[in-house]
This record gives sequence, C-alpha cells and structure tokens, in this order.
Amino acid sequence: MRVLIVGCGYVGLPVGAALVSQGHQVVGMRRTAEGEAALREAGMEPWIGDITADSIALPEGRFDAVVFTASAGVTATAAVTRVLQVEAMARLVAHVAKEPPKRFIFAGSKAVYGQQDGSLVKETSITKPEGARAQVWVEAEQWLLGAGKVVSPVVLRFGDIYGPGRELFVEDFAKNRLKIRGQGQRHLNMIHRDDAVGVILAALKNGRAGEVYNAVDDEPIRETQFFSWLAETMGKWLPPTGPEESEPVRRQELANCKVSNRRLTMELGYRLKYPNFRQGYTAEIKRMTDDGSLEIVPEDR
Repeated sequence: MRVLIVGCGYVGLPVGAALVSQGHQVVGMRRTAEGEAALREAGMEPWIGDITADSIALPEGRFDAVVFTASAGVTATAAVTRVLQVEAMARLVAHVAKEPPKRFIFAGSKAVYGQQDGSLVKETSITKPEGARAQVWVEAEQWLLGAGKVVSPVVLRFGDIYGPGRELFVEDFAKNRLKIRGQGQRHLNMIHRDDAVGVILAALKNGRAGEVYNAVDDEPIRETQFFSWLAETMGKWLPPTGPEESEPVRRQELANCKVSNRRLTMELGYRLKYPNFRQGYTAEIKRMTDDGSLEIVPEDR
C-alpha cells in the first residue's frame, strides 16, 4: 500500500513509522526541512513543502490512502486554522482525486462538540460549538464528508492527546504551577498517543467511507477527579482553584461533555492500549521518573 501522510508531527510521524514496519510505502509531508532526517530515519520518503501555499507541488502518483494529520497548533487563530483545515485540505483532495485513494483519513477534533451540560455525546450528536476555531473543525468535516466523497473520507474526532513529550499537566503539577479552573467540574476526554496512532491504523484498515469516529479513551473524567488521582499518585496536595478561563475565545472552546467511544471499539474494532487515563499516565510518569525528566517531591500530607 502506498500512503501519503500530510503533517508528520507528533502523531503523523509514528503512524508513518508503523506503516513502514508493516511493509508499506509511505510518503511523509512536512512543512520545513528540519524534520527531513526524522522522516528518513523512520523509513519514509520525505516531501518538504507548505501545504497551505497555493504554489506547492504535491506528490504525484496514486496513493492507496491519505492521512491528514496536519495541525495549525493550539494557539492558531480561526483564520489560520481555516487556511490549513479547509482550504489546504480542499486543494489536496482535488489533487489526489485524480486517482482516488481508498481511504482519506482526517484527524479532526472533539472540539466540534460545544455542549456545556456534562452530557454524553456521540458521533450523531449536534455539533454547534461557540468557539470560532472549533467552528472551523466543523466546516472542515462537513466539507470533506460532502464534497470529498470521491476520496472515501473517514473522520476521527480526537480527544486531548498526551504521551511522550506531551504529558498534559504533569510537570506543572509536580512544580506546583497548576490551578484548577473554577470548580473543576469540566470533563476531560483524552487519548494516549500510542492509541491515537493505533486508531489511525485501524481506520485505514476498517474505517467505513463517510463515517465519523470519536477517538477518546473509555473514561471521560472530571478535572477534580483527574487531579485528585494525580495528587495521590505523586504524593502532593491538590492544586488551588482559580477563576474560570478569562480569555473569551479560549473559554468558548472549553466544552463540558462526555465523549463516547462506543463506535470506535464496536464498529472500528480498535482495542485501546490505555483504556483510561490512570493506565496511560502511570506509564508516562514512570517513564519520566526513570529517564530523569520528572522529579517528584512528595509533600507532608
């Protein structure tokens, strides 16, 4: 199988490496030449270029599958996000549609859910978020599932991805730099990077064209419950509470809902390596303490 991965970063790079190890031919696309060595080391054919540039020359030839994992970053504006997630993706779809791939995997986001009542949401739930960037994610999904049907799209709505180098909250917690927002009642919907990679591989194999799958672990958790577990695990007191997010744009993007992964496990057939945050974070904390990147100083309790 010949696969094009657009955005070979935190998730795309290990996806490409896994595909290469399975015997597939992979072209990995990154914006700058800084990552070329990592692509070659993983066994991929590097393709350096900015997917958002109108004049970009895209890889030629037929691809059996395309994986779009490019991200504008958490601090990007809605306008910048739209250039990448909608306009650049549309350009890519038009390019590969000349010889349509069997799968076009879009790594989307749970941010499309804007519910604030702590309710359970699934793939058929309403997607009307308040935040402008989250609205772009909705637009990207709708465009791809509609206008892009020729490329057999599969949309994955990822939760907050954590793992090596992206241990959400852990370092700040250990150094007493963390505050719980408000009363800490918002739900966290997370997934370990190993499972994010595994989900994409499963979608390439079993994903149905035109379908959407939530990519989160088995256990949505309130912030207070998560931090209570961290406190017990690290021998520290709970961090103090602080005000709710004050920045209006960011506040709009903080939904409060429980994202269901039933379709992921039942229909896509993926079995999570880390079914809940406790297993995933235990592995990360152990790795960090073993390699010396995390020093835990227990407090008198």
